[in-house]
Amino acid sequence: MTVTDVTSRAISTAFGLVMTAASAIQADGPTLAAVLAAAVAVLAGNAFRSAATLAVLLSVGAVMIGNAPPVLAAVSGLSAAAYLVLRHTGGITAPTVAGAAAFAAAGLAATALPVRLPWAPLLAPMAVLVLFVLVTRPYWSDRSSG
Repeated sequence: MTVTDVTSRAISTAFGLVMTAASAIQADGPTLAAVLAAAVAVLAGNAFRSAATLAVLLSVGAVMIGNAPPVLAAVSGLSAAAYLVLRHTGGITAPTVAGAAAFAAAGLAATALPVRLPWAPLLAPMAVLVLFVLVTRPYWSDRSSG
């Protein structure tokens, strides 16, 4: 194990513990049990990478059960993204940071809007489909002209 591996493992563990701590603020009862299980899974993630994914899922559960404020949920989510990327790849790139920060900002902006549209969930599947088509369009090829 190299120094870089040890450093990456230490930083990923720190992000994992920040993830669980952010989901633990204002938590009680069953939420604390989920947070404790997530913290144990973060520590186990040093030996088993699959435990890192379990830690993130437990932390998401704690955020949902505890009905965490949006800012704490965003901090937990950003930390979870950094934790998983570092745990599974060993390094973070600028596009990864930019993407994670943009999604967190979009989520916070969405929670800040006081608009209540009861029909909005009906549009979500179509919006996802349109976004998927737009994002994957550059990868489509005209196979007939080949």
